[in-house]
Amino acid sequence: MEKKVAIVGTGISGLLACKYVLEIGLHPIVYEADGEIGGVWKQTIQSTKLQTNKESYQFSDFPWDSSIKEDCPSNQQVLHYVKSYAQHFSIIPYIKFNSKVIDIDYVGSQSNEDIKSWELWGGNGSPFSTKGTWNLTVQDTKNFTTEVQKADFVILCIGRYSGVPNIPEFSLKKGPQVFKGKVIHSMDYSALDNENAAELIKNKRVTIVGSGKSALDIAAECANVNGVTHPCTIIPRTIHWFIPDFKIGGINLGFLYYNRFAELSLHKPGESFLLSLLATLLSPLRMGISKLVETYLRWKLPPKKYGLIPNHSFLQDTTACRTGVLPDFFFDKVKNGSIVIKKSQSFRFYKDGLIINGESKPHETDLVILATGYKGDEKLRSIFKSSIFQNYINGSLNSANSIPLYRQIIHPRIPQLAIIGYDESLSTVLTNELRCQWLAHLLNENIELPSVREMEKDIKMWEDNMKQNTKNFNKRSCIVTCGIWYNDQLCKDMKCNHLRKKNTFAELFEPYGPTDYNGLLHKCL
Repeated sequence: MEKKVAIVGTGISGLLACKYVLEIGLHPIVYEADGEIGGVWKQTIQSTKLQTNKESYQFSDFPWDSSIKEDCPSNQQVLHYVKSYAQHFSIIPYIKFNSKVIDIDYVGSQSNEDIKSWELWGGNGSPFSTKGTWNLTVQDTKNFTTEVQKADFVILCIGRYSGVPNIPEFSLKKGPQVFKGKVIHSMDYSALDNENAAELIKNKRVTIVGSGKSALDIAAECANVNGVTHPCTIIPRTIHWFIPDFKIGGINLGFLYYNRFAELSLHKPGESFLLSLLATLLSPLRMGISKLVETYLRWKLPPKKYGLIPNHSFLQDTTACRTGVLPDFFFDKVKNGSIVIKKSQSFRFYKDGLIINGESKPHETDLVILATGYKGDEKLRSIFKSSIFQNYINGSLNSANSIPLYRQIIHPRIPQLAIIGYDESLSTVLTNELRCQWLAHLLNENIELPSVREMEKDIKMWEDNMKQNTKNFNKRSCIVTCGIWYNDQLCKDMKCNHLRKKNTFAELFEPYGPTDYNGLLHKCL
């Protein structure tokens, strides 16, 4: 009997998972809550563009069209590229649109105590089992009827930057309820089409709370619409390093941070004594490069003039996946007064606007947009019907990786399930395509997993390493610093050669990209 594989979500990860599951002869069903594919790219702010150069953000076997000349394509160009990929590999027929997965529930003949006592993943170390299946409650988003679908294996590709907004908490009578204007989250703003978004902010005093990429993109749009007549105010709590593009003095950042030589200056999980010694000896070089980048940005951009110098190093932002690309002409807009920045650790609402801590007078505003991120862990946790599995998703409270996953793909104590695309990396396409190839090998039973305890020990080792490299600066899972080392582990699991370059010089100094990992599924089988 053919195994049933269910995939939830049609963003980058969901499409990749479908493609590679198909390539091993299985026929998945992909559930998509909306009427189109694209994940976060189908609902983005108009000014949003790719945060890496397009060569780093492409599928290994599907290059960008030669007509795209920009290094960082626009959101519409990215969405078209993603849709073209799905059409090219005939993924669309396997998608059930307008089908929202409300929850999933593992049903089996074994008790929760049996599951807790497993020495091997799923009891037998296999991705499939005759003793349990998943029940998916699926809602038709058009008529709101629900039905239960069964699956032998579930792949969750629901991401972390959508669904459940992170809304700041306020004490009594100091929150949005006392404000006579409008308060929305950046998620709601992103969901508007360009015309309605422009109409919402037109001729209004807009205040944006946040310091990430969304906050800067929305501020740039407000400045474009209203100019200096109605300046847009940003209230950031923490200032981060942003760059105009991925070149520093004409040098691609990949040559400074994202090659094997750069990783030699960082401690890596499971490294040998020799590599540990080398990382210690080379660490001043990495700090020196960070200082060099900071000096360049201070010269190229005027962050100090507007109080936008972070209290931490560029290296810390990079290792914590906090660095982003500035919207076009951002500092020109700050200079001409169409964007105003008021850094503050706290604020509260009053009838006509905000009381900003550190400001001498109240800040009057008509519209407040909370660009305060998402509760990705809560969204992922809530999809599980079992409270036991929800607790497994919680992980360790102070961990750098909020979801404890082996190889950032499977939970040692949740059987017949994989999670793709939850953590962060420099190129989500590259990393998640490699994970999907690894998962296809696992589903084809070509990877032998270690015991549950060994997997948990490995997870803890990676968590400790991420905390060491980020200095506890970031609670999210981010593997930018050891990205190649991480990819090496996946390649070795698949019994593939992890050294992907043509010669030793290239292996050490050339940045790794998606095309370096093309064809791992079939070449290593």
